[in-house]
Amino acid sequence: MSTDTDAGDAPEGAGPDGADVPALQARIEELEGRLADVEADTGDDQKRMTIIATKGTLDMAYPPLILASTAAAFGWDVTVFNTFWALDVLHEDRSSDLQVSAVGNPSMPMPNALAALPGGDRLATWYMNRELDDADTATIEELVDTSLDMGVELQVCQMTQDLFDYDDEDFYDGVTTGVGAATALEHMADSDIQLLI
Repeated sequence: MSTDTDAGDAPEGAGPDGADVPALQARIEELEGRLADVEADTGDDQKRMTIIATKGTLDMAYPPLILASTAAAFGWDVTVFNTFWALDVLHEDRSSDLQVSAVGNPSMPMPNALAALPGGDRLATWYMNRELDDADTATIEELVDTSLDMGVELQVCQMTQDLFDYDDEDFYDGVTTGVGAATALEHMADSDIQLLI
């Protein structure tokens, strides 16, 4: 029996062995599409970082903003989720009047007995501001603006915003307000680095 006769007996659209050629071509295209999606997902080597900022003192306002702006300078996708007292760091009025306390901070060059006296926080804050000025360190407002300019997403916790009765307009332009914990967790889950400050 000749192979020409066998091929002639195959249904229309089928190959010599009876395979459905259009179905196979569709399946190949589908698999190529999936492969392209996987390559696109794994080909994205941009690092992601999420920082949870919880403190609103002058000395603790700097670490999240410095880390965030530096990471953004490296091309990382950075989000800073500000909750509780850290909302004051993004609050236009309150950020210019952040305080620092020497009580319980052994690194401050002020004895705890002196820091606990009335006016101790004002003295510690004056000292910290003097040191920042002498070192020509950027202000909190400048660091917030720099972070936003570099693409850092500065977020305000919705629950804390409601708790403190802050309006959206109280925060710097460009700050994302009304962010829920679920949104923050979603970004954290996809991040390479997660920090709690």
